[in-house]
Amino acid sequence: MSLYGMMRTGVSGMNAQANRLSAVADNIANSDTTGYKRSSAEFSTLVMPNTSGAYNSGGVNTTIRTSVSAQGVLQYTTSVSDLAVNGDGFFVVQNANGTPFLTRAGSFVPDAQGRLVNAAGYQLMAYSYANGVPAATANGFEGLVPVQISDQGMTATPSTAGYFNGNLPAGATPVAAGSLPSGNSATSQYTSKTSMVAYDNLGNKVLLDVYFTKTGNGTWEAAVFDQSKATPGTGFPYAGGALGTADLTFDTTTGKLTGTTTGVSLTVPNGASLNIDLSKLTQLGGSFSVTDAQVNGNAPSAIDKVQIGSDGTIYAQYKDGSSKALYKIPLADVQSPDQLTALPGNVYSQSTDSGTVRIGFANQGKLGAIVSGALENSNVDIAEELTNMIAAQRSYTANSKVFQTGSDLMDVLVNLKR
Repeated sequence: MSLYGMMRTGVSGMNAQANRLSAVADNIANSDTTGYKRSSAEFSTLVMPNTSGAYNSGGVNTTIRTSVSAQGVLQYTTSVSDLAVNGDGFFVVQNANGTPFLTRAGSFVPDAQGRLVNAAGYQLMAYSYANGVPAATANGFEGLVPVQISDQGMTATPSTAGYFNGNLPAGATPVAAGSLPSGNSATSQYTSKTSMVAYDNLGNKVLLDVYFTKTGNGTWEAAVFDQSKATPGTGFPYAGGALGTADLTFDTTTGKLTGTTTGVSLTVPNGASLNIDLSKLTQLGGSFSVTDAQVNGNAPSAIDKVQIGSDGTIYAQYKDGSSKALYKIPLADVQSPDQLTALPGNVYSQSTDSGTVRIGFANQGKLGAIVSGALENSNVDIAEELTNMIAAQRSYTANSKVFQTGSDLMDVLVNLKR
């Protein structure tokens, strides 16, 4: 029985080294594959029951481990859609059937429909900004959609929010209640005036006249009008009256805005509701000044280029210089990345040993950053693989000698009767 066990053990050893050589061959073949994670053969003993005076040789079991958690070196490119994860996390992709997978292979390029697809044909998944700022689904893939960017059509975004930062002169003379701009009379008076550009639903520019009028000690009125409705050559009165007004109160000691009113709300003509934040306004000595003023929205424009931030937000930059957030790329992670199931196409799926998939955004918790214009190289070391190949070859030869010796002894045993 020991001779049979000896030969069986030799076969087990040859099979184990063959598995090791197979892993080495895969690693060398994929040494230049983006995001590839090297595999290694790990061995454990197989012990057979023994009795007194007799030894039954066992063999060796092979377990293939994939070094998924080992980071590859980042190689920078000139393509914005080339993505790499610097740290923990995986991109979420889907195949043509809509099945989600995890991957570190971020060599994405647009296809004919504008979807970002990597070299294996998997589509990049993300959360859309179509319904507002997205939130990640922590324990599932629901809510993710394929990233699709098309420059074939033009888009216009109505203004919905803005802000105005500046200083109002504390020493200005108050205007009488009957002469305030909110009264919209030919005799209306004001302290300071500025204008801001907003956009209606069709992307047409709407020029807004913004009046700041001191009404008392630390109190002001903000009034917004449609400049196109002003009386030619003068201004007041405006046809249709003020689009929106607000009463502001300042602390006369610090010059900062106090009270519950910190902005003015209005509806842009043929547009959406717009709120202009005035919370950073001050009332200090000196003259009227504007430090910053912005209103969102954009005129009809085609996408000029795409930019991707380190948090995974995909921005479309239009030819008029404006930008808009389109998608936010999440990152997925599991408790034990090295226990993920490796599948063709350089993708992974969760297994019973890896733990469940958790979704989040880049730079949150343990998740790494998303680097645009870079690819993660494989974590294969060619010199190490060649060393492993030589060691496996010698071990295979030694195990074959064991089998050959057992075969020769078996011939001796069979020929004893002759």
